[in-house]
Amino acid sequence: MALISIEDLAGLDDEQVDDDITDSSEPMDEEQQDRMYAHWQAVGRTHHVSVPGEMRGPIEEMTRRNQTSEREPVPSVTISRHEKLGEVLYEERVYPAGKWACVSKADMLYEQSISNAFMKLMRFICKENSTGRYLGMSVPVVNEITMADDGTNFMKDVLTAYYLPAEFQARPPEPTDPDIRIVHRDAIHVIARVFYGTTTEETISRQISILWELLGNSEDVHRDRYMVAVYENPGVPQRRNEIWFVRRGS
Repeated sequence: MALISIEDLAGLDDEQVDDDITDSSEPMDEEQQDRMYAHWQAVGRTHHVSVPGEMRGPIEEMTRRNQTSEREPVPSVTISRHEKLGEVLYEERVYPAGKWACVSKADMLYEQSISNAFMKLMRFICKENSTGRYLGMSVPVVNEITMADDGTNFMKDVLTAYYLPAEFQARPPEPTDPDIRIVHRDAIHVIARVFYGTTTEETISRQISILWELLGNSEDVHRDRYMVAVYENPGVPQRRNEIWFVRRGS
């Protein structure tokens, strides 16, 4: 993904933005802004959210930066990779401690929670912070899910987290939105499996089941929380995502 423009609004597989919008790093004219905003509104409707007018500026900012800025990967170390017949089934990684900007939402649907949370983070990244400047994009953006007591349904509250680029790790900018918290998160050891497409409660539940089948009974992995790591923007038909299981002690 060029920018991780809102995975939370993912779902627009067959409705792409015009090439003359996405391929230009120049400021958009009013007609281009209108088309881009209409595109994001259409994507938002697939996840039952409305994209407010105040998102027009951040949408343009991220679209332009998409062409000129490098995405910064969240630092990690791969410690093992498990393959079968040349296919990577899953791998284990350690992500070091660091500062993340986090938003918790508890909307009716999972898709609504992650969509509304990321729109807040997007405004924070696009200058609504104490530096007054664009912060840069890091990938993946991570959504943390807590399971209900039955172990099969998601709790409403979902945490969406954006890793602050290296430039801001020592001195994080302050958000103007009180719903955004800058959090120091400890190192985490995860088992990660790639999957492609949209991320809904249904598709994530299926990926959780697949990875449990591959792992078998593992007592050192949390069963009450999972993470979904997102790398692609909503204009990509087969978006890259990962389901993360968290090792106990993380």
